[in-house]
Amino acid sequence: MPIFITYASYSQDGVKGMLKKPVDRSGAVRALLKKAGGKLVAFYMTSGDNDVVVVSELPEGTDAVAIGMAVAASGAVSKVETVRAWKAKDFVAVTKKAAKLTGAYKAPGR
Repeated sequence: MPIFITYASYSQDGVKGMLKKPVDRSGAVRALLKKAGGKLVAFYMTSGDNDVVVVSELPEGTDAVAIGMAVAASGAVSKVETVRAWKAKDFVAVTKKAAKLTGAYKAPGR
């Protein structure tokens, strides 16, 4: 299954909810991913630009987008960004495709 990395930041309401009832949120994330046919690989609380980093496996990219939208709709987060990730050995196939396409794109003005 494709791997996705999601970065999220809690909204003010999300932080209030966490302070009102402090719990490990990985269970809620695991349940959401399972409902979408996916699996939680890792869940981290972080400092810096993001409060949460989630590594997951999902059947396809549309599932990752739908999950982000569902979480954003809850009002608990103010920002959600999901990116596709590849294991280094799997990314070789992507670079081989890129090599075959090199030169096929003509830049504007050329």
